[in-house]
Amino acid sequence: MRKALFGFVALVLASASCLAADLTDTEMRWLRGSWPVVAYARGAGMPLDVVVQPQLAPGTAPLALAFVDGRCKLVLSMRGNAEAEATLDRIEPELLGATLELMAAHELGHCRRYLDGAWYDLPAGFTPSIPAGLGPELRAAYVDMAALRREEGYGDLVGLAWTEQHHPAQYAQLHAWLVEERTRDRSAGSPHDTLAWVRLAEHGIAAVDDSIFAGPALLWRSGLDAER
Repeated sequence: MRKALFGFVALVLASASCLAADLTDTEMRWLRGSWPVVAYARGAGMPLDVVVQPQLAPGTAPLALAFVDGRCKLVLSMRGNAEAEATLDRIEPELLGATLELMAAHELGHCRRYLDGAWYDLPAGFTPSIPAGLGPELRAAYVDMAALRREEGYGDLVGLAWTEQHHPAQYAQLHAWLVEERTRDRSAGSPHDTLAWVRLAEHGIAAVDDSIFAGPALLWRSGLDAER
């Protein structure tokens, strides 16, 4: 079974009963904010587990997703991780819950792609552009980075689709927040350089069958076509 671990270095699985008594205030804030998305996923039958890493995790993404043995793992890596609090500090208090839901829905987009067996895959007929003159190692690294960037773009669109469906009055503010996040320390072509897709969703994402995944898939393809 294909496994993927990204956004963190080590994954420690712990039982929910052990976690309940040991969660930090920061972890509780992230969990409370993310829980509507978790509940949605479970209600839809998606195999999603929540994992809180008990060890120190400096320099890792506070919230990330792993796919292990056919199940998605929403992983919180927050202990000894200054970015967990820094991220909360960058969010306006009145937007906190909706923003954490957006981030969790982004990870759910990754989960959907894994469950569909589509991770890193491209739509039929799409051929990515690869710079000429790269040696084998650089070429492989470029292909991998470009694929991850595409997945991050899809995840952002799913997060925005969730926002549009569940917090429509705050959509413009949350879209602006995401643009700011993706602009900060932007490195062109890096995995989180997703502005090409985020900007396509400035005025929303057309719903398809009330799915938070189908509309983003169409807009994601439009972004791919624009980058040919």
